[in-house]
Amino acid sequence: MFSDDLFREAMELSSVPRGLPLVTGLTGFADAGGAVSQINKYVFNTLETERVGTFNNDLLIDYRARRPIFQFEETALTSYEPPRLSLDLVKDELGSQFLFLSGYEPDFRWEQASNTILDLIQVLEVTTSTWVHAIPMPVPHTRSLGVTVSGNRSDITESLSVWRPTTGVPGTMMHLIEYRLQELEQPTAGFVVLVPHYLADTEFPDAAVTALQSVSAATGLIFPTDVLREAGREFLQGIAEQVDNNHELQKLVDRLENRHDSYMEDNPMPSPLMGVDGEVPTADTIAAELQSFLAKRHTSGAGDEPQAL
Repeated sequence: MFSDDLFREAMELSSVPRGLPLVTGLTGFADAGGAVSQINKYVFNTLETERVGTFNNDLLIDYRARRPIFQFEETALTSYEPPRLSLDLVKDELGSQFLFLSGYEPDFRWEQASNTILDLIQVLEVTTSTWVHAIPMPVPHTRSLGVTVSGNRSDITESLSVWRPTTGVPGTMMHLIEYRLQELEQPTAGFVVLVPHYLADTEFPDAAVTALQSVSAATGLIFPTDVLREAGREFLQGIAEQVDNNHELQKLVDRLENRHDSYMEDNPMPSPLMGVDGEVPTADTIAAELQSFLAKRHTSGAGDEPQAL
């Protein structure tokens, strides 16, 4: 029995295979393009899963800051789905198993929760730990999404990390866990998907595809992404139509493309965020236009097309 007041076993840990990779996707500080939310839905809707255990909500959540949703129908409350932070045993498309830590990022007890997760990693003899999240960036939707990679797996960081800043970043609990894993010299990699900031509040399928590709590169796991890719093509087609019909939007996208391409061609810029004048480009207009466009698509009931959150 794993003795910890934060974690409740749903199965005996002795029955969980040892030596599996751990993949983590927690929603919290930033989830641009709904990348992590989409991955969580994708895993539980597409792959075979088995619950290993759950974390104690009452010790980790500020319910007043993130109030749970009850379904109210006319005169009665008919359903309630509590928040979830869980560890699951999952099989990829080829049947390879991995551990999946998913759900919310805790509001409280980061040190204790991190220690619990590190203990689980040790007990289950996890081989590698990989986590993903996504942030908004002034990059164009017309280019492939890039990632920033952290951790101690130099093979992954050297081959995949396209933006390598030196700066202070707002911490997440997974940053803390990654930091502790590095201290323990345990293999770990964190992927930050760089999402066009004017699409950050939408459910952008390509963000989820990029995150899953990153996980595959770090773990060798195989994920079927045909549905997500098709949704992404439809989403981008709609955005392209909107931009093509608006000269000002096209100018803004062109500007973002030029800055992005210059950076990727090793132009001596400090980052893809800045131009030679050192100013961060804004795209408030493009954000407003595209959000309006997405809202209109949602109102008109455009089938299963991606919609704004």
